[in-house]
Amino acid sequence: MSQVAAPGRDTLRRVLFGTPTATLGSLMLGVIVFVAIFGPAISPYDPRDVVARPYSAPTMEHLLGTNDIGQDIFSEVLWGTRVSLLIGLIAATAAILVGTTVGVIASLAGGRVDAVLMRITDVVLTIPFLPLAIVLAAFLGASLWNTAFVIAIVIWARPARVVRSQGLAICSLTFVEAAHALGGGFFHVLVRHVLPGVIPLALSQFILATSGAILTEASLAFLGLGDPIQKSWGTILYYAQARGAFLNGTWPWWVIPPGVLIALTVLSFVLIGRSLEEVLMPRLRARTR
Repeated sequence: MSQVAAPGRDTLRRVLFGTPTATLGSLMLGVIVFVAIFGPAISPYDPRDVVARPYSAPTMEHLLGTNDIGQDIFSEVLWGTRVSLLIGLIAATAAILVGTTVGVIASLAGGRVDAVLMRITDVVLTIPFLPLAIVLAAFLGASLWNTAFVIAIVIWARPARVVRSQGLAICSLTFVEAAHALGGGFFHVLVRHVLPGVIPLALSQFILATSGAILTEASLAFLGLGDPIQKSWGTILYYAQARGAFLNGTWPWWVIPPGVLIALTVLSFVLIGRSLEEVLMPRLRARTR
């Protein structure tokens, strides 16, 4: 069984600032969350307003220039931070709830229930990730909630498999078997033994799932399958590509900023997720060192 450390008072501090890489990830994510919360308030313009000539180069008034219809790109990026992060969090939350539920039920029920749930999980895992998301997004239509729903459908299987493995390890422990022998029912074992052991692992999976969800949303939006009304980093990239940013030379301030922010956001979640895994799993930390 993988050793999972019980969360203590200083767990959060160790996760966020325990190592230089964790500190870097926490600082980057803190800035991104700040922009997501206060971006619309500090935005110099409404991203839907035409404020200058189309394809204007960056100036002090328009730090990233304007797009093809004269909208301020810097304001678009600020507003898009909230949308991209919100979709990632909603999709990851739904995926972890489904994955954790499936994994816990499979590990506790065993037998045919375990076999059926894991075969469904295997089917989802074997289907190519992005093509499945593209097909579902095209079928359901473009909207913020549909995008989050599609992403949750395609990323829940991996957390389910991980949680199920941890649940099986917990159920094989002597004191859990003794609880069953003494008449402990399904919900008693679930609440007293299984959930405390799998929740830290589910939290780690949630952080990693959020980074994957943000990247998937950007990919779908770049392909034209995102909500065209909502300003996200992915839709900014889509309109930049569709309206000739690479042909007219406006790509340095139209494409690079949202692309860099996507990369930094995903990196920050990965760094924090890795730190959380090392804090909760001492064996992994020893191997890393």
